[in-house]
Amino acid sequence: MPDWPDSPPMSPDHDDALSELFASAPMYEAVTDDMRVCVQVFWLPEQSEPDEDVYCWVYRIRIENGGTAPIQLKERTWQITDGAGRTEYVHGEGVVGEQPVIRPQNGFDYTSGVSLTTAGGFMRGSYQMWNVNSGKRFDIAIPAFSLDSPFQFRQIH
Repeated sequence: MPDWPDSPPMSPDHDDALSELFASAPMYEAVTDDMRVCVQVFWLPEQSEPDEDVYCWVYRIRIENGGTAPIQLKERTWQITDGAGRTEYVHGEGVVGEQPVIRPQNGFDYTSGVSLTTAGGFMRGSYQMWNVNSGKRFDIAIPAFSLDSPFQFRQIH
């Protein structure tokens, strides 16, 4: 269930296609102090094999620094819960092979993905950040977001 490994840089045409894909995707947002994290997620039918219990999603994250000091993303921690309630924790350095420094009033975007053996689930997490000026480390929230597919069965009790 961990998020997918680093991927090579995408071509401008691929970036345009992703932007168009995400244009209609819902946005999830969390704000911690001066840091804002926005997530959009999209179901990938062409990567999924429901008959083999493989369900895939791509997500795009934007981290914005609304503060006055440069902030570096040092580590990530994910809590990934599938539709059966099984939870896996993933912890590692940076994101997509980077530990970006986000300048004041700027942002950092990246795209990654996740696959599950169930037709749905959700993810949430946190980033450990480092204030470049003060050396202080602090955590910021990644909002919980839903991993939805057309194969989910939902029942209201």
